[in-house]
Amino acid sequence: MVMGKAKLSKPLIFQSKASLCLFVIPLQTPFFSYPSSYGEHKYVIPTHRSSCSSPIYFSDYWMVLNEILHLCQNSSVSSHALRYMKGNSKNFGGNLSTQKRISYFDLLNDSVEVPCGFFKRFPISDPDRMAMESCHGVVVVSAIFNDHDKIRQPKSLGSKTRDNVCFFMFVDDVTLKRLDHHEIISRNSSHEYNVGVWRIIKVSSKDLYDNPAMNGMIPKHLIHRLFPNSKFSIWVDAKLQLMVDPLILIHALVVSEKVDMAVSKHPFFIQTMEEALATARWKKWKDVDGLRNQMETYCENGLQPWTPKKPYPSDVPDSALILRKHGLNNNLFSCLLFNELEAFNPRDQLPFSYVRDHMKPKLRLNMFEVEVFEQVAVEYRHNLKKDGTTAGEISSLKRTKRVTDDLFINSSCCSKCHNYLLEMWGESHD
Repeated sequence: MVMGKAKLSKPLIFQSKASLCLFVIPLQTPFFSYPSSYGEHKYVIPTHRSSCSSPIYFSDYWMVLNEILHLCQNSSVSSHALRYMKGNSKNFGGNLSTQKRISYFDLLNDSVEVPCGFFKRFPISDPDRMAMESCHGVVVVSAIFNDHDKIRQPKSLGSKTRDNVCFFMFVDDVTLKRLDHHEIISRNSSHEYNVGVWRIIKVSSKDLYDNPAMNGMIPKHLIHRLFPNSKFSIWVDAKLQLMVDPLILIHALVVSEKVDMAVSKHPFFIQTMEEALATARWKKWKDVDGLRNQMETYCENGLQPWTPKKPYPSDVPDSALILRKHGLNNNLFSCLLFNELEAFNPRDQLPFSYVRDHMKPKLRLNMFEVEVFEQVAVEYRHNLKKDGTTAGEISSLKRTKRVTDDLFINSSCCSKCHNYLLEMWGESHD
């Protein structure tokens, strides 16, 4: 990766027998100095890959900048106009039935109004809303609810990136109080908060979902609605620190691949049911009855295990980093996926392949290798509380229940997912 005229540091080289990956990182002044009490660099998760067997090749920064700016000005890249369903509801997503959600998977014509959240007002200030609507190119988005993570500054930004990329961080009042406590922001100084490159957007969680994780799904999967004039976006989980310029990433993983979306493959799982079983076993979501109902609903309505016949290398993404080109296919996928999260739970890896495989028009997807993900982002553990739980677990512990230790007891013959499990385990005789 060459960053043009910027002052360059020593190259970082990752070499294997099959390939050579070269990263040249520009020296830059830190965007923000955090107080030592905040500890934004604590709990980094180490990686153990010393080689890069599936490299991506980055183009020259100045060429990338010019091409992305050209694409953003080209009307053919602008978001195709999905028509969104409107209405008033007690909840943000409309509480749609299974058959109602399925009815929107096949978009027959542009006149259909698609449910896509916002059945009640997203509770942010008017100045913040105007700032979001004024972002016309590339936007990088993250969120911290319930003081679940630290704000971390992206690294290796090119000299013109901040002029052409918007950075927005959504937080709730709990997180805002913690930032005030550490004197990172002053709540008395202004209604507009900035921490380094990030513009901080305060969200009133009391007007949304009880679960902070579900509130985080709104900016994660409905970016195209919150930023209606943006052409490309990158979602970055707050547990990640971006290590490569976002323009470079969009160009390498989306534009060059001619796709609607790019996301990493899961480091361990290929099958949706593997992720569902792990979700129950490791108590990532404690309502096991709800998980069982979700997976049986999907199996009953056509969820199939992954096989090499599918045009995708996996059914399970690592959704911590999502790169998108805003357009009809991506926007429809995002709406349909959010509807499933609203219906069941915020574990967004579970409905991913179900929606992807059944929607029309099809999503053009780049599922890149795990080692690429590990080179372009650094992952940290979530904030830890005194009792050993993370911040996001505290409220969910009070609202969910643990029923059994697993989703399917002895893969019951009566389970709607029985055939799925047999095929996944290679025991089907059909």
